[in-house]
Amino acid sequence: MSTATKKPTATKKKPAAKKNGTAKGLKYSKEQYLEWYTLMLRIRRFEERALMSYGQQKIRGFCHVYIGQEAVAAGMESALIKGDGIVTAYRQHGTAIGRGVSMKAAMAELYGKETGIVGGKGGSMHFFYKENNYYGGNGIVGAQIPIGTGIAMAEQYKGTDNLCVVMFGDGASRQGALWESWNMAMTWKLPALYICENNGYAMGTSVERTSNVTDMTKLGASFDMPSESVDGMDPAAVHEAIQRAAEHIRSGKGPYYLNIETYRYKGHSVSDPAKYREKTELRAYQEKDPIKVTEKLLLENGLATEAEIKEIKDAVKTEVAEAAQFAEDSDYPDASELYTDNYLSEPIEYIK
Repeated sequence: MSTATKKPTATKKKPAAKKNGTAKGLKYSKEQYLEWYTLMLRIRRFEERALMSYGQQKIRGFCHVYIGQEAVAAGMESALIKGDGIVTAYRQHGTAIGRGVSMKAAMAELYGKETGIVGGKGGSMHFFYKENNYYGGNGIVGAQIPIGTGIAMAEQYKGTDNLCVVMFGDGASRQGALWESWNMAMTWKLPALYICENNGYAMGTSVERTSNVTDMTKLGASFDMPSESVDGMDPAAVHEAIQRAAEHIRSGKGPYYLNIETYRYKGHSVSDPAKYREKTELRAYQEKDPIKVTEKLLLENGLATEAEIKEIKDAVKTEVAEAAQFAEDSDYPDASELYTDNYLSEPIEYIK
């Protein structure tokens, strides 16, 4: 049977609701806001420690941190089910931690140690966690888009109720692979949720300088793909948008596209001083910092006390410190492991 006509047969599943806020008409419960706050704080502190370790030359190669974009990972995880897949680009430490990769395994991978999530062979850009359907970050701009589309096709073929979240940046949206993937996905109504983490800059180039179409939501129009823009600085807004998209996809109606407007507080990578943007622009987004805003919401609405917030901060600080120490204490992979998990089982004898 063609994948274009095969229908899902699994029972529809939904993530557990955590609504019914307890103060001033809030939409969500204390537990949900605390869940978002804690995950965002964990990601922020992990990334800050990664930057420090990079400066100490304990982490090598490229490193792209998620600082400022934490609300996307937090809101996404609360809206998905465990069976859903995620594939993303190289700014992916936060997404991986949200999907359940431990800080110890993540930090050890950054250090290139054998205890890392992929044995120290992937580094910053190539985490992979099969147990939770995290199909990793990708170092090639846009390469994850057809990969994620293929994962969605596999879920449709198997008749599951799972979808695949395919994440990319505003720069990758200019790649031809996206247009080819979207054409196939809409034609075959694949269960793919396409998310553009639109932080405004492709490396150092603004959206305004790369396309005549600056409203990224319009990209899905020529495919008749349902599309919407989302406030990526608010975990609740992200959660709600992904829930709407997931319901559409699980009903068999095909792909959905979210243009999640977020912002990175640091440069494109550790080597980028980000001099191409105004300090006033950065400060404006820092005023909307999702961690600070959520902490204020918790305190002002009586959902948490100062003591409870401090307890969370202290626990996260300890977790990050233990992860860094674990990475320090771990060994590098033995040279005999060079060809393990690779297509080649032994070295090639090159002609000199």
